[in-house]
Amino acid sequence: MENQQTAPFGFKQVSEGEKQGMVNEVFSAVASRYDQMNDLMSGGLHRLWKDDFITRLNPPRGDQPYKHLDVAGGTGDIAFRILNTAGSGCHVTIADINPEMLKEGRKRAEAQRFEGEYDFAVTNAEKLAFPDQHFDAYTIAFGIRNVTHIDQALKEAWRVLKPGGRFMCLEFSHVDIPALEALYDAYSYTVVPAIGKVVTGDGQPYRYLVESIRTFPNQQNFANMITKAGFSQVKYTSLSAGVVAIHSGWRT
Repeated sequence: MENQQTAPFGFKQVSEGEKQGMVNEVFSAVASRYDQMNDLMSGGLHRLWKDDFITRLNPPRGDQPYKHLDVAGGTGDIAFRILNTAGSGCHVTIADINPEMLKEGRKRAEAQRFEGEYDFAVTNAEKLAFPDQHFDAYTIAFGIRNVTHIDQALKEAWRVLKPGGRFMCLEFSHVDIPALEALYDAYSYTVVPAIGKVVTGDGQPYRYLVESIRTFPNQQNFANMITKAGFSQVKYTSLSAGVVAIHSGWRT
């Protein structure tokens, strides 16, 4: 790929123009079993991480108008938690570049009732189809490591937030206990793809997902990127010894 801009796709380098299509193929392949696989791979821990994430977000109750954007929202796991927590004034836009993931979200939404309102949008995190200063809060969970240009996605998050709006990200991160890191690596590279093959018939997408975690910036480096995008009061909290981290910042 001489003279071409490249981006990581797991441990491989691919052309920037190819990466998004390759990521789309991964998530189209796993969409129908995505939530089931999250339970199996994390032993159910992803539910606790997401609950903690929403507790820290603390969306407003009551009928106060509140516009929320959940990017890479796919199956609705984060959005539905927000709608079950916030009051009737809440409106959540569930955005994802992958139509198959949003299809699963629509199926789940039809089976539930929420006090607030929601809609779905197919859009790219690097070029969101929303006006400037439109949302009160922006969340992205387990999605930002899959975009081609993380810095551009962060700039877009800043652009669509109102002054005083909050950015929050839940993402796999870097384990900070050496002995645990070795066990975590062994589990990730062997057990996760094997589970994926049994449940979905193909372990390769999950090999990519594991590799994408290892190439994502560590907690402090990602916090630095959020600050560079223009956010203030940037901080992070590691969960489960750094398996995941919650990052937050404010648009001032």
